Amino acid sequence: MPREIALFDALVPTLLLVFVAAMLLQVVLDRIFAYLGVYRYVWHAGLFRVALFVCVFGGLALLLNVA
Repeated sequence: MPREIALFDALVPTLLLVFVAAMLLQVVLDRIFAYLGVYRYVWHAGLFRVALFVCVFGGLALLLNVA
């Protein structure tokens, strides 16, 4: 895994790009879950969203480490 990626002549940490990708994926998942009505069955919607983001971010970071 490269530590930095050159983006417009600026070195950007790889995990920052993974974080942005996880945020975009989180927005998509949030809209899908809201459309399906999943949040009606969740005790605390905000806590569920944060936990889902942590799982998505961790999964993407692990996937990057394996590849």
